[in-house]
Amino acid sequence: MEFFELVERRHSVRSFTGEPVEQAAITRILKAALSAPSAKNTRSSSFMVVEEPELIGRIARMRDYGSAFVEKAPLVILVMGDQLRSDLWEVNAAISATYVQLAAQALELGSCWVHVAGRPRRREEPGGPAAEDYLRSFLPVPESRRILCAVAIGHTAEPAPIRKEEIPDADDRVVILP
Repeated sequence: MEFFELVERRHSVRSFTGEPVEQAAITRILKAALSAPSAKNTRSSSFMVVEEPELIGRIARMRDYGSAFVEKAPLVILVMGDQLRSDLWEVNAAISATYVQLAAQALELGSCWVHVAGRPRRREEPGGPAAEDYLRSFLPVPESRRILCAVAIGHTAEPAPIRKEEIPDADDRVVILP
């Protein structure tokens, strides 16, 4: 798939078939993610691959909003950053998570990022228990690593639409200088 077509096709997928993701595909996704750039080449990003349905179900319950769909995904990749390796771990991990999603799309798999870092478990309790602490309670996350997000991955249950966005002249997100 050509790069710009890949970008046009990538969108958040929250509905997956029951078909597992092949190990060769997981390996290719991880290889791509490990090649992502990082500040000062610190390579502070790391990944935890979860395929066990029971663990995925527990991950889906990390928040009472926006994460329930994860339970139907056959694969979740937690994207983490080592805060001892870089103070920019969060930026590095975000770049790596983007590579995870683009690699999944290149393999014609759907994906959706669910944010973890700084998110509460309960929407009504923003200062309450954190989603990250909940995940740490049952996953072997090294102490120096922070969990940026969980990326749910799988074969899409519905055909993916192609977005074609033109850059409008009046769009304030793009400034073109002469």
